[in-house]
Amino acid sequence: MDSLPVVSSNGNVQKPLHIAMLPWLAAGHVNPYSELAKIFAEKGHSVTFISTPKNIDRMPKIPQPLQPFIKLVSLPLPHTEHLPEGAESTMDIPKSKICHLKLAYDGLQDAVFELLKTSKPDWVFYDFATEWLPAIAKSLGIPCAHYNLTAAWNKVFYDPPKEVLNSKNFSIHDMCNPTWLPFETTLHLRPYEIIRAMSSRKDTDTGRTASFDLGKVYSSCDMFLLRTCREVEGEWLDYLARRYNMPVIPVGLVPPSIQIKDVGEEDKSPDWVKIKEWLDSRESSSVVYIAFGSELELSQEDLTELAHGIEISKLPFFWALKKVKGGSVELPEGFEERTKDRGFVWKSWAPQSKILGHAAIGGCITHCGTNSLVEMLNFGHVLVTIPYLLDQALFSRVVEEKKVGIEVARSEKDGSFTRECVAKTLRLAMVDEEGSSYRNNAQQMGKLFSSTHLHNHYIDDCILALHNYKAPSNT
Repeated sequence: MDSLPVVSSNGNVQKPLHIAMLPWLAAGHVNPYSELAKIFAEKGHSVTFISTPKNIDRMPKIPQPLQPFIKLVSLPLPHTEHLPEGAESTMDIPKSKICHLKLAYDGLQDAVFELLKTSKPDWVFYDFATEWLPAIAKSLGIPCAHYNLTAAWNKVFYDPPKEVLNSKNFSIHDMCNPTWLPFETTLHLRPYEIIRAMSSRKDTDTGRTASFDLGKVYSSCDMFLLRTCREVEGEWLDYLARRYNMPVIPVGLVPPSIQIKDVGEEDKSPDWVKIKEWLDSRESSSVVYIAFGSELELSQEDLTELAHGIEISKLPFFWALKKVKGGSVELPEGFEERTKDRGFVWKSWAPQSKILGHAAIGGCITHCGTNSLVEMLNFGHVLVTIPYLLDQALFSRVVEEKKVGIEVARSEKDGSFTRECVAKTLRLAMVDEEGSSYRNNAQQMGKLFSSTHLHNHYIDDCILALHNYKAPSNT
């Protein structure tokens, strides 16, 4: 397709950019990267989207009008010992095998070099697991941007300054509270969260642990792009810009309201017709939507306590309970029968945005994954949070700090929780008078998260920054 001048929403005439994108091998990374690719394509820019065959096949379909602007490139994933046959994504393996997936991912370096050398993009965007990409891009004279899908505060916790790390007194408690910041914050991690995160990354069969050089990833790029906005964390963005001495550009939250979808068949799908029929039978803002993403599997103990808590709360609910591959946990015996008059357990893929947009939904139970959280707050729903990963825990603390959600109380020793705490938190968030301020705050937050104008402005500013970038002089 011929390169025609691009006119942004603010009226600026720009030369079309060609951007290569290389996300990490997880649906929670491939899909958000593809959403950004579609937004760039809609604005007239071209994207070379690089991943492995299975990840490309699993991606949401590119809308037909955008297909000429997005080239999908499948690179075979090199075989590595201990990685299950056919595994190409985190959804294909247990957490303990991620170290082997990372090793295979690192084996893409030569293929990526040849592809970039041939395609000669204006920019290449890379993910948190691709610390080797900047050296390749620089050898070819291509500027690179680290596009990170989580908030700026994550980077502060994950990559403390070297003088802090090298301190003789540095301990796990220092990782929990960033005392080196030039501003005050209530954000924190808990020791059990860090210990659990570290232990889950070790493969007991081989002793290997997944290792990601985040300091190198963050400091080696020419520009730092984050899926966030200044209205949520302006001072954290400013801190990162000073810390890494580079442009730190928020691209906005990329909420469902600006994501580019194919319109049509999903509205008529039998699944959605069945779900909508049930939701239509419920009162406005009465239903709790429960979902923990596409890859997180709760332990049997946590699933049991959560189910009993939902039952004790006596609130209507829709539970998107898609079984994780290889998962073996089960709902308590008789749960579905006992709650069938007010609850719906859906055990396959669910059209989350459509469900969240239905008038019957009033709040959500969530693990605070970035993609889910943006969708839920996009619709102004109050949240009950049960985080598991470190980035989820930080987002959960922010949700509480901004009083748009409430975290279920957990044991400081091991992170366990009880059914009584689940029921109490649910009722506080959804129906108790004491929780009305949380519901009101969530609705106000929804106006920010769903602002098409605001987030389009961020996208335009990002594209302008890419156009205007000049490499620092070596002299």
